[in-house]
Amino acid sequence: MKERLITIPELAMIAGTRGMLGAGIGLLLAGHLNDDQRRGAGTALVIVGLLTTIPLAMEVLGRSAVRSLPIE
Repeated sequence: MKERLITIPELAMIAGTRGMLGAGIGLLLAGHLNDDQRRGAGTALVIVGLLTTIPLAMEVLGRSAVRSLPIE
């Protein structure tokens, strides 16, 4: 298994974009809004979630872990 280092801001961005994706899917499946509102909001959130998650995932998966050794 490969090890990757992720900074806190990167982790927050990944979590936020995954949250938008999940909220969009939830709105598409929910029945609390009328059909046009639900479809518009859900589609927008899914698109934004996908478009922002893909570059972040490519960045994180494209680099390997860098370990620094203590200097004595």
